[in-house]
Amino acid sequence: MKLMSASEEKQIIDACLQQNRQAQFALYEHFAPRMLPVCRRYARNNWDADDILQEGFIKAFRYLSDFKNQGSFEGWLRRIMVTTALNFYKKRKITFTETELNYLPDDVITEMTVTTGLLYSDLMKVIASLPNGYHQVFRLNAVEGYTHKEIGKMLDISVNTSKSQLMRAREQLQRKIAVTETISSDKMNVLQTA
Repeated sequence: MKLMSASEEKQIIDACLQQNRQAQFALYEHFAPRMLPVCRRYARNNWDADDILQEGFIKAFRYLSDFKNQGSFEGWLRRIMVTTALNFYKKRKITFTETELNYLPDDVITEMTVTTGLLYSDLMKVIASLPNGYHQVFRLNAVEGYTHKEIGKMLDISVNTSKSQLMRAREQLQRKIAVTETISSDKMNVLQTA
């Protein structure tokens, strides 16, 4: 995929602001392959990811005049996709149970251990199997790099709830990964003895 220069990007954005359909298509064609993985990280399945991508681009074109060429367009578009993904499930009343803690010190958040021999696709399946609240907070913090304060604003939860959801997500991931690794090593032992 050919990278677009800053001047080409600005030219296409300006044409999109003039409702030029060819420019809109070019912008979509250029950025959709980069945004689909972002949508997939938050979606429960590929169909939802496709819907989130479409809704995200609709919003991007609707609010394109709000982009002030401060920072990267791709970063601006990525934020729209993440917000769209979060709202996608809110609209469908798919919520998570909050575990509100009055105080959760930073040192209580345990770091996830690094695993070996686990395929990326298996890891993504394990992450996708987390309860929705844990899934969202883990993705926003560990994958997208948002702070707990930013996550709190995006999900309308407290900073401590974000921290506790992340801690519980990591604990569940560690347990699920341990089970997955045990199953994988059992399969390898069966194959080696056969």
